[in-house]
Amino acid sequence: MKKQLIVSISGLRGIYGEGLDLEVVIRFAAGFALLHNKLKNNLVIGRDGRSTGRILSRAMASLLQAMGWQVIDVRLVTTPTIAMAVPYYQAVGGIMITASHNPPEWNGIKFLNGSGEFISAEDWGLIEAWVGSEEDIPYTSYDKVGDYNRVKDALTHHIEAILALPYIHKDTIRARNFKIVVDGANSVGSIAIPALLEALGVFPERIVKIHDSMSGNFERPGEPLEAHLEKLREVVVQEDANLGLAVDPDGDRLALVDNNGVYVNEELTQVIAADFLWGFRSGPFVTNLSSSMAIDTVAQKYGMKVYRSSVGELNVVQKMKAVGAILGGEGNGGVILPEVHYGRDSLVGTALLLQHLANQEISLAQLRGSLPQYVMIKEKMALGSADVGAILARLAAKYAHENISTEDGLRVTREDSWVHIRASNTEPILRIYGEAKSKVLAEDLVGSFKDFISRKGAKAQRGC
Repeated sequence: MKKQLIVSISGLRGIYGEGLDLEVVIRFAAGFALLHNKLKNNLVIGRDGRSTGRILSRAMASLLQAMGWQVIDVRLVTTPTIAMAVPYYQAVGGIMITASHNPPEWNGIKFLNGSGEFISAEDWGLIEAWVGSEEDIPYTSYDKVGDYNRVKDALTHHIEAILALPYIHKDTIRARNFKIVVDGANSVGSIAIPALLEALGVFPERIVKIHDSMSGNFERPGEPLEAHLEKLREVVVQEDANLGLAVDPDGDRLALVDNNGVYVNEELTQVIAADFLWGFRSGPFVTNLSSSMAIDTVAQKYGMKVYRSSVGELNVVQKMKAVGAILGGEGNGGVILPEVHYGRDSLVGTALLLQHLANQEISLAQLRGSLPQYVMIKEKMALGSADVGAILARLAAKYAHENISTEDGLRVTREDSWVHIRASNTEPILRIYGEAKSKVLAEDLVGSFKDFISRKGAKAQRGC
């Protein structure tokens, strides 16, 4: 397989035609199906708006039928919607065809177990081992070929589960008469978020959509970062809207723009959700090592505990279950509410946000101003041929006298700042995140670590 094919706990990703092709995805789908070979029943399949998604979906659906599985195709859905669909349709697993925030030429697969949660690292290992073997795909006989069913109610079920939460009150939200701009990233969020807003009581004529075609060609980069949301910020101001909502192509991440057209750091999405939920529930919160310390500050206000895990939704979920967390998430805009399901969910994040604003009778700008103010810098470095393990070991030795964690790369935590260095799960890069009370301090912090890595990386490549 070619270098662009990346396999991690976050799924399989690659550039279509340059490592990711029909042969590859069919082998992986077969390997996933064989994990459940003695439980043959339903498997759910869905996809985001990428132009190659239909090709991969048809191929995998045909493969699964040929192996004797009953295929339930939920078609164009968000990742959290398919996570809800798996147990709803009593399936033994699910396949989401997406490359998340990667560019449109990329695609990939996320596998879910019967609970609608990402499969474990151990299961990924079994799949990879089978894919790399020379075993033939075990097709079934003519009389045992599986059925194929396309269904339409997966999103409806997802929304109904959110509306059923005891602290979500659509009448209160409707009374605020919100005007909301939705940036759907030219993918499935363009369908899911407006549908949720209407169900929550937002009037259809008060929902303004941008980047809402399903062309498969993203008009902005997939990650809902400030630099990518210029149009959303402009339209919020032009429309005199109360807020703007932006998602990534598979709809599990949520970023916000306030009523003044100011980007609300995606790091604050989970903080806002926690600030709301702790008003109704007591219990710990789990986030990853690369997420803002703002969550710790808000937790102190409520007397709650924050735990941290390695980066990756699977890792956060495992820690949530271990500590009995009532809420969790990742600083990339992901909110995980176990009362709905164990997975990042932009629809859940949207509902909690609107209810919070409605209950407090404040604007998003006012809410943003009430939250802890930190500045985070997110940098990337190409890995090249550098020995990342050796570089991280040198860093750990250098800062051994400080508060460090080596659970996932290296995190150095100080009283009012931190830096986290780790290899990406989804791209061939090194991620360097740092946070402090000002941009200058954050840039200096990240810059010092980048300089160290550049020097040590250069020495490693020279064989020093």
